[in-house]
Order: sequence, then structure tokens, then C-alpha cells
Amino acid sequence: MNDLTSPISSEQSNDASRLGYLVPAILILGLASIVAWLSYTQEPASAFLFPRLISTVMLLLALWNFFRAAAGKSKVGKGLTRTTWMRILPGIMLMAAFIFFAAKYLGFYVASTGVFFLLYSGYDPASHLSPKSWVKRIVVTIVFMGVVYALFTLLLKVQTPRGIFL
Repeated sequence: MNDLTSPISSEQSNDASRLGYLVPAILILGLASIVAWLSYTQEPASAFLFPRLISTVMLLLALWNFFRAAAGKSKVGKGLTRTTWMRILPGIMLMAAFIFFAAKYLGFYVASTGVFFLLYSGYDPASHLSPKSWVKRIVVTIVFMGVVYALFTLLLKVQTPRGIFL
């Protein structure tokens, strides 16, 4: 088929490809803006020093990402396709449950351990029938959460949500 009879012109294809980069950039910028706004509107201010620093860096990176996508300079990968979206949707739903429910009611560390383990297990390509892969998932989860605990509680002394377990 030549370009005149092709159902999708290269210009339409380029627009769809560009949209595959622009939509995620807008979503990331929106999320970064919300996180930054929340971190700067919470009191006491001293308890939110670290979240403010991180959210500011995240917002700056999101702005940079948005401007690159809008200018058409984001050419890594295929952008956010329907297939990719369907693959990450369960993880997004799990993270939303963590943010809006689990961290508040179960406690940050207990909920984080559970969510990390579920995400790692769900997206790990290793066999789910092999006991060795489950041992690896458990060990990686414990080590990762140990690092998170050491970083947030011991080093940064960040106040985390307390729940019924911790």
C-alpha cells in the first residue's frame, strides 16, 4: 500500500506516538503537583521537611519530563500503549489501595511490606511454582524493607503513618 491508500497516515501515527509520551507526562506532572502541594500544606512544617525536599525534586523532574514530551524529544520506548497500560493497571490499583487504606490502617511498614511483596510477586517473571523463587521474593522483601526502615526511621527520623500493627 502506498501512503495515499494507507488507513493511517504517518502524520496520524506520529501524533498517536507523541500522545503516548504526552499523556503519561501529564499524569506524572499532575501527581507530582498534588504530592508537592500536600507536602507544603501540612503542619507541623518541621515534620515535612524531607517530604517537601523530595516532592520539589519530583515536581522539577516531572516538569522537565513534560516539556520534553511536549517538544517531541521523548523517544525512548514506545510510549504508553494500551498493552502497557493494562500491564501496569493492577500495580496502580494496589498502590492506590496502599495510599488510601493500608498505610493508614495497618501502619506504614506493615502495609509497605505487604504491597512490596505483592508487587514483586506479581511482576516477577520467575516461576510461581518454584519454592526457590518464593524464598528469593521473601528475602528481597525483608532486605528492602530493612533498608526502608533504616533510611526513614533511623537516618532521616521521618514520622510515618502508624496503624493497628505498627
